[in-house]
Amino acid sequence: MRAPVELWRSVRSMPDFWRLMQLRMASQFGDGMFQATVAGALLFNPDRAADPASIARAFAVLFLPYSLLGPFAGAMMDRWDRRWVLVGANLSRLALIAVIGTILAIRAGEIPLLLGALLANGLARFVASGLSASLPHVVPREQVVTMNSVATASGAIAAFIGANFMLLPRFFVGGGDKGAAVIIFLTVVPITIALLLSLRFGPRVLGPDDSRRAIHGSAMYAVITGWMHGARTIVRTPTVAAALSALAAHRMVVGINSLLLLLLAHRVKDPAAGGLGIALLFFAASGLGSFLSNLLTPPTVRRWGRYAAANGALMGAAVIELAGAGLMVPVMVGCSFFLGVTGQMIKLCADSAMQMDVDDALRGHVFAVQDALFWVSFIVANSVAAALIPADGYAPAFVVFASALYLVGLVVHSVLGRRGQPVTVR
Repeated sequence: MRAPVELWRSVRSMPDFWRLMQLRMASQFGDGMFQATVAGALLFNPDRAADPASIARAFAVLFLPYSLLGPFAGAMMDRWDRRWVLVGANLSRLALIAVIGTILAIRAGEIPLLLGALLANGLARFVASGLSASLPHVVPREQVVTMNSVATASGAIAAFIGANFMLLPRFFVGGGDKGAAVIIFLTVVPITIALLLSLRFGPRVLGPDDSRRAIHGSAMYAVITGWMHGARTIVRTPTVAAALSALAAHRMVVGINSLLLLLLAHRVKDPAAGGLGIALLFFAASGLGSFLSNLLTPPTVRRWGRYAAANGALMGAAVIELAGAGLMVPVMVGCSFFLGVTGQMIKLCADSAMQMDVDDALRGHVFAVQDALFWVSFIVANSVAAALIPADGYAPAFVVFASALYLVGLVVHSVLGRRGQPVTVR
């Protein structure tokens, strides 16, 4: 009974971490609201059809270009005051919200909408990477795993509430383009709050440190070589390389599952309403599992270490994924919950590896590479599946294949992670 009270006191005893967590919650509330609105406008709009190819195309346009460029932009987080990077990113998000809302209001077409959403999503991911890279500056090292879980859980809850809050104005303004425009304009409120919270930090409170490993030279040089330095750091840090291989396997499975679930949701009588409801049900189940994982991961890592925790999560995920091969919606909702638990444990182990095992001067580079890997893995699996899965989404063989991907991730993580075990990883 005392544990939540003690945890709350720990959070409040670190004012800069408390501000960082508030910023994350405001930002991710806006992200959840924005992403759900765009998904509704693209995938559950009565004026648009959604087949495997169109769904995969939407995912690719939204996430792939930023994922390829993100590592270069990550150099900014390791060169300039991260407070000002967050301020600039949030200001740019506000400008893009105005543009995207206008595109929807005047029905300018799908391509301008996708391009605008691409840029907005890229900036949102940039903010998220900056917040993760900044956390070790506001939390003692021995509390990084626990407070990373607290921050991630708070952000996930905020995103979930934001996505579901979108349903309230959607009920009144409708699911068409003009209704979506109204909701997009409403996301100005949480993003403005995130902008104001970004201004509350003192100079260099969020880093980066100017250590001997900092990348010097012109800003252009730092940006252009960002991907190279991030990738090189990952290769030279076995614990990080292992954790990211596990994360890549998980994200490939998420890419396959997302396509299957969206296609199954479109099989209902009224996809614009019922289909969106089913999609949000799966999102809620996964989000609830992720929240539970945020509570379970710190004691699991303290007891077994990051290496064993990630291995166990990958093995459990392979079994859970296989249980959904029948493609029965109730069973798949249950599997979505448990995959939320295991997937978030893998993600938290990867975040902790980067936060604890990577020099601060290179941490932004590595988080940006991780963000690229996060979405490239998703999109590659999603696109390949779209080319092979039938339009009704009934493809049990792909669920079995996804389970095998987890086992491949387990083997790679075990081999790479063992190289880093002489180093303290708890």
